Amino acid sequence: MYAGNITKLYLIKIAKWFMLTMPILLLFFQDLGFTVEESFQLKAIYSIAIVVFEIPSGYAADVLGRKRTLIIGSILGTLGFAIYSFTSGFYAFLAAELILGVGQSFISGADSALLYDSLKADGRENDYLKYEGRNFSVGNFSEAIAGFMGGALAEISLRTPFFFQTGIAFIAVPAAFMLVEPQLYTRTQKATWKDIWNVVKYAMIENKSLRYNIIYSSIIGSATLTMAWVYPLYLKEIGFREIHIGSASTVLNLVVGMTTLFAYKIEQKLRPKSTVWGTTLVITGAFIAAGLLHSLYVLPVLVFFYFSRGIATPVLKDYINRITSSDIRATVLSLRSLIIRANFSILAPLFGYMTDRLTLAQAFIIIGIIFMMLTGSSIFLFLRSLEKNGK
Repeated sequence: MYAGNITKLYLIKIAKWFMLTMPILLLFFQDLGFTVEESFQLKAIYSIAIVVFEIPSGYAADVLGRKRTLIIGSILGTLGFAIYSFTSGFYAFLAAELILGVGQSFISGADSALLYDSLKADGRENDYLKYEGRNFSVGNFSEAIAGFMGGALAEISLRTPFFFQTGIAFIAVPAAFMLVEPQLYTRTQKATWKDIWNVVKYAMIENKSLRYNIIYSSIIGSATLTMAWVYPLYLKEIGFREIHIGSASTVLNLVVGMTTLFAYKIEQKLRPKSTVWGTTLVITGAFIAAGLLHSLYVLPVLVFFYFSRGIATPVLKDYINRITSSDIRATVLSLRSLIIRANFSILAPLFGYMTDRLTLAQAFIIIGIIFMMLTGSSIFLFLRSLEKNGK
């Protein structure tokens, strides 16, 4: 009955991930005269907006419905890129990043929650990891194609990709309107901050297994997000042109897309403990390896990183979903995204600060050490929680 939602969620994922601007955004900022630190301050504003609205929007998805929040997020996403297309200057872009951040917060968590509930309503919740992997693959294949196209459009001008991006973002709007929401629970009639706090308290204080899942998953998510934004600067420094950076983005996202299709099979074969240790070592170690190499030899390092990302993202989300009830699922997934963005809002400007004052290679090494320390502080408790839940 709800199988049609899957296709519409794919369209929303495409609109959200077909990012023509991502491989060239920091180059666009530099072309306008922004420093690396200022560029990452703008991206930090985006993350801060998500941090502020992530939990309220996730709770709104649980209270008002996933469909309504996905509609709101899709409209705001289109507006944000429209501002980028027709304005210039730090404060105009700041407004665009704020709007994009709020829009992202309304989509994040609600899409995965709607997918899981659609499958559950049809008695197929055990297929969630497979479909989440496919959904993530659709996003990464979209990002892969967009990488090359964005680089090619940037050869015309660095602003050209933003015009096309606005049209692509709009695709999500009609797709969101056509969603059918499963009625698996009775929604709260009146949402309060106390209700939101009760969910956060349950997830981060009362339920230890859920807490350790969220913390560890958020750290890995922060690392993959950071790499996605910083590696174009690295490739530019070692001599890549915009179209070459876009092509590299295409290859790397194809790696992720192919991997996520089979992530559930890889996890079953390796078992949870080996999967967690393997992806953790590759994701954190890749930053340090890139800083030490500082040459074309970084390309296989990035391939291994994105392969690990393709396994870690859907698998870690599945671990959280399995121990979370439907009525708070969107809020919990939004809490995970909130922590990812909060980490990024601190680490991204720090990376920019180090890059402007040290070297890009040194910044990679330092940020890699930071992520290694963060994962080291949480991985054992996380693995213990998996054992407790029979994984």
